Amino acid sequence: MPEGFPAMEWIDAATAAERLGVKPATLYAYVSRGVLRRRHGDDGRRSLFSAEEVERLARRGRPRNRPPELVIESAVTALGVDRPYYRGRDVLELAATSGFETVAAWLWTAGPALPHQRPAPAGSPAGSGGHGEESAAPSGGAVWRCEPQALRAAVAAQQGLPEDLLPLDRLQVIATVLGASDPLRHQLDPASVSDTGRRLIAGLVDAMPQLSEPQGESIAQRLWSRLCPAPPAPGLLHALQAALVLLADHELAASTLAARVAASARADPYAVVLTGLGVLGGPLHGGASYGAERLLAEVAEPRQAARAITDRLRRGERVPGFGHSVYTNGDGRGGALLDLVKEAAPEHERIAAGQAVLAEMRRRRLPERNIDFSLAILAAVSGMVSGAGEAIFAVARAAGWLAHAMEEYERGTLLRLRASYTGPPIT
Repeated sequence: MPEGFPAMEWIDAATAAERLGVKPATLYAYVSRGVLRRRHGDDGRRSLFSAEEVERLARRGRPRNRPPELVIESAVTALGVDRPYYRGRDVLELAATSGFETVAAWLWTAGPALPHQRPAPAGSPAGSGGHGEESAAPSGGAVWRCEPQALRAAVAAQQGLPEDLLPLDRLQVIATVLGASDPLRHQLDPASVSDTGRRLIAGLVDAMPQLSEPQGESIAQRLWSRLCPAPPAPGLLHALQAALVLLADHELAASTLAARVAASARADPYAVVLTGLGVLGGPLHGGASYGAERLLAEVAEPRQAARAITDRLRRGERVPGFGHSVYTNGDGRGGALLDLVKEAAPEHERIAAGQAVLAEMRRRRLPERNIDFSLAILAAVSGMVSGAGEAIFAVARAAGWLAHAMEEYERGTLLRLRASYTGPPIT
């Protein structure tokens, strides 16, 4: 039994749900609200619940001390103790064995079966790809492409924008133009949405200003060339590829919930992704990586870590890149990504600065680092432009938003939340 759990009886989700008279999805809402505790079984995947807590809750009745939560049944992603599982597959395993394009296809269609080795190198036989062109791809399928005319329009739409505009702001402009130029955007069957997803993600990347020469045809290789003026070291490119996989989805995060609401209203895939992009930049979501970048920039040398943290705490601010509402004991995605960056550039001075920040946070017994902090270290070590972490997050998460949109298109009913009115009496 894992450390920290007292000796007690643990029951599976089906048994707990039957005793409480609720759907299994409601159990996980109870976990997120602190009503029930959950742990994973010996296989690392099966959720177990305290029989004593379930029985106590059954006798007391459903919890009413907080407003009811919206619970949406989904087959896309489950959240584990320290990591997500994409359609049952451990995301840390996927980040080590599969490319982003392969994992996106898995999220969208649950097939074909994911490999247990890294994708074949560029030059594998090509397939065909909906909106895109036929060409050799690292995953053995078609290279994801957006047609040149649409790309030219997306590039032209950015003329006149400030040169130092953050990449996330550019992505919103690009997504708008790509949607307006796609006559197939209202076809919402799974195959069409998958084709649209490949076109959209490729366009988001390729319409950004090019800073260096792409070293290959994968989304990770092309994205690097838009975020960094120097060619990639192999280890750091591998870390970027892993980051895209690790960030592709995270159940009903704020941006994903917004994207699902848009999809439930039959908004097209471009509008779904625009909705997600609008929410993602918030400092409590994907924008946290930008805050972590700024924190690291203040730590020119390790001894400055304490002051950078103290200043934020004195102002009553959160320390960006630390703490997680789901992974209270540490974000496994952040650990996996940080290990890859350290392996690729162990002597880099930005690694030392990051380690100093980590040590200072632990000395103060403050929350553990999450993937936003590791993403900021990747960007700093690689010499990427300001706001690169947000762009990586956004490109990756577009795959997840579209997977959830497909479920809403299939469900066919509008998600309608209700407010608990607290205003003046109605006269």
